[in-house]
Amino acid sequence: MSEKNSNTSQKARPVARLSTGGWILLGVGLILAIALFIFLRGFVACWQLTSLPGLPPASCGVAAANPQTTPGVSINAEGTPIAPTISSAPQVQMPPPWDGASRVTILIIGLDYRDWLAAQESPEIQGPPRSDTMILLTIDPISKTAGMLSIPRDMWVNIPGFGYGKINTAYYLGEAYKLPGVGPGLAIKTVENFIGVPIQYYAQIDFGAFTQMIDEIGGLDIEVSETITLDPIGQHNTIYDLPPGNYHFDGAHVLAYARARYTEGGDVDRARRQQQVIFAIRDKILSLGMLPTLVAKAPALYQELSTGIHTNMSLDDAIKLGVLGMQIPQENIKKGVIDYTMMTIGVSPDGLDIFKPIPDKIRELRDEVFGGGALSPMASGDLTTLLRDEGARVAVLNAGSGIPGLAQSAADFLTSQGMNVVVIGNPIEHPEFPISYYADGYTTVVDYSGKPYALRYLMSLMGLGSGQIQLKYTPNASADVVIFLRGDWPP
Repeated sequence: MSEKNSNTSQKARPVARLSTGGWILLGVGLILAIALFIFLRGFVACWQLTSLPGLPPASCGVAAANPQTTPGVSINAEGTPIAPTISSAPQVQMPPPWDGASRVTILIIGLDYRDWLAAQESPEIQGPPRSDTMILLTIDPISKTAGMLSIPRDMWVNIPGFGYGKINTAYYLGEAYKLPGVGPGLAIKTVENFIGVPIQYYAQIDFGAFTQMIDEIGGLDIEVSETITLDPIGQHNTIYDLPPGNYHFDGAHVLAYARARYTEGGDVDRARRQQQVIFAIRDKILSLGMLPTLVAKAPALYQELSTGIHTNMSLDDAIKLGVLGMQIPQENIKKGVIDYTMMTIGVSPDGLDIFKPIPDKIRELRDEVFGGGALSPMASGDLTTLLRDEGARVAVLNAGSGIPGLAQSAADFLTSQGMNVVVIGNPIEHPEFPISYYADGYTTVVDYSGKPYALRYLMSLMGLGSGQIQLKYTPNASADVVIFLRGDWPP
């Protein structure tokens, strides 16, 4: 590690062993950057980042059996993870090709290295790991905006099919029970239900690939704002306190900085440091003179990516998103961390420390990250155009307002404003949309598929409070947004 501030206090103290995290989002950034240089036919033929059947051509220089290993999971001769109850894993389904216009959201999953370490030290310990960090990365090609939202691993949420638990156990349960999509599949469903947005892709990178990739691009310049305890891995494994200052870190020290959590803010501080590192990676890749270096190192970087990153993103989509990502200025990238103002600290029935979410607070943060502010338009430009491009299917239901014909008149007005109304009637006529109430006399809007521009327009038009917006993510619903009209219409 080369330091611009050399006054480093090296005082050892006991700390928890390794836990990886949001640095895997950096792998996504590298995918997007390197994708711009994947133009050789042979290089394309060797694409191995996506979890697809088959082996790479012998000319790729990748080991013939290139199993996508996961820390803590045994791998058989065919490259299939061995689960405790079922002998084979279902094939991870690929999402439909990206159309180049829809918002894209990627779930970044970092696995808990401590689970892998425990299995190494005690071979009798078997089973898949938990996730250590989850970050949502979203890109809107219409408004040329992006955002990232960090979710604490101890958040107490409903895990589909298993009831309430820590969000970091969703990946473990999906792997252990070999559910459709295995670990990433259940993690995606859990986060979709919790945050209320659709997720198209996932990405996962191991800590070894991350450190080597950082070294390949020459390390990172990091500003440390407070004294922090670092515990680098490998040959740098000396625990010490690092005072505030500007430093140039190699891969091992960037990793240690990203995963450190023993500060006053705990996991919340760690999430903010991870996002700081993500932006440092982006700045380094986009810096003047870095392009020739990336081109020269593309084979080495690809080798690391192909063995250390797992994703359901196709090569074509990676290239498209890479080009788009390069076009988004930093000021158009929103950052959000679910912090202690948005959750309460509690204890689970089995005695574990947990974070209980405050839904209204988290919903406001989600809207800021996935939009442009809690109560403002989400993107510059004409909102009518954004509504039309989004194409949200809207159902307008008269939910006991006592005003005959209210649904039809409201639908006519919304249609004149550019909304795509596909259902008109009442809840009895459309039982697929269970009626939702906020309070007597108040209209309620239910989002079934994550259509932020429609929600933003309705909140602005009707003056809706956050409690009047409900999330029931149901991707197969016949409408994206359902309006249950009460006596407060017209607004």
